[in-house]
Amino acid sequence: MQSAAYSLSSPCSIPSLKPRKFGSRAGFQPIRVSSSFAAPERHEHSVSLPNRSWRLSSSSSLPLRAWNLVPSDSKPDRFEVRATAAESAGEGEKSGSLVKTLELGLLFGLWYLFNIYFNIYNKQVLKVFHYPVTISAVQFAVGTIIVSLMWTFNLYKKPKVSGEQLVAIVPLALVHILGNLFTNMSLGKVAVSFTHTIKAMEPFFSVVLSAMFLGELPTLWVVGSLLPIVGGVVLASVTEASFNWPGFWSAMASNLANQSRNVLSKKLMVKKEESLDNITLFSIITIISFILLAPVAIFVEGIKFTPAYMQSAGLNVKEVVVRSLLAALSFHAYQQVSYMILQRVSPVTHSVGNCVKRVVVIVSSVIFFKTPVSLINSLGTGIALAGVFLYSRVKRIKPKAKAA
Repeated sequence: MQSAAYSLSSPCSIPSLKPRKFGSRAGFQPIRVSSSFAAPERHEHSVSLPNRSWRLSSSSSLPLRAWNLVPSDSKPDRFEVRATAAESAGEGEKSGSLVKTLELGLLFGLWYLFNIYFNIYNKQVLKVFHYPVTISAVQFAVGTIIVSLMWTFNLYKKPKVSGEQLVAIVPLALVHILGNLFTNMSLGKVAVSFTHTIKAMEPFFSVVLSAMFLGELPTLWVVGSLLPIVGGVVLASVTEASFNWPGFWSAMASNLANQSRNVLSKKLMVKKEESLDNITLFSIITIISFILLAPVAIFVEGIKFTPAYMQSAGLNVKEVVVRSLLAALSFHAYQQVSYMILQRVSPVTHSVGNCVKRVVVIVSSVIFFKTPVSLINSLGTGIALAGVFLYSRVKRIKPKAKAA
């Protein structure tokens, strides 16, 4: 029986192994197999492959390895290229997500910062310049200038507004005027921290007005979240050092006006094909508010925002004018940033952010103005703000549909 092992050999009767030279014809040569029986126990085979020739002998101790025309590492190379591309795509998605997160964090920071500046500068002006209607008109005037510049230089697309849309926007502008006017009146009468504690009652007015005019009945969870809000505001009010009724009722009227604006916007701006985005709607409301309020300010308070009058009243003209303009810029900026955030997050997330903003404004104003705050007053404010946070969370809980 013949041995199954193969070995490479070069017997004297057979020419030695030499590779053929590469010729002009690079085709496959026919395979030739020949047998030589010089010795009965040895068989030799001659195999000719394209451009190569080997002699194989059955006495070799080396194992035979097949010749593969396709490189064995070709597939892994292609796999590695695909894997690298997938990894690059994943890294691109991660970096894009990181950029969006940082951008959103920056917007929230600017929202809070502009709010702090607005309340501080506004309070400083209203403490010495007791004309809230004029100050409100100045703020709308600065906002109108900013909007006009944005539209002129194509920083934001100038809208095409129909007459029907203007008719629907005018009521929104009226309640917008009242909301900001009453806020300024309250800031001129009581501490900033107390004004914002009272303004934590906004969810209460939102629930009541939505039920009355939109037929949106609140769930038990929502009603339950209103209890700590009302209780906290009452506790903070009875212990507030700067408390007075004009300041209190002005802040409450501001809540009513602002939430009426939200309800009206839902009720009037219902046609999606004709609807305006939030920033455009706010810009138009700002312009209309200035047009409507400027003559009212002159009629009610006279022309007071002049250097001559301020000097006669013993005021520092430069200080009042600069702080008024900074407050107006901050007012318009924080409103714009608020709507930019609303375009990127859900209303629930925006509500939570608004709750945190109120906490930041209250704390910063207490520190800046060194407002005296008692323990019970702080407790009442904290309970009210906790209720606002709870309201923002439970508002998204949908009532279970009744089985038929």
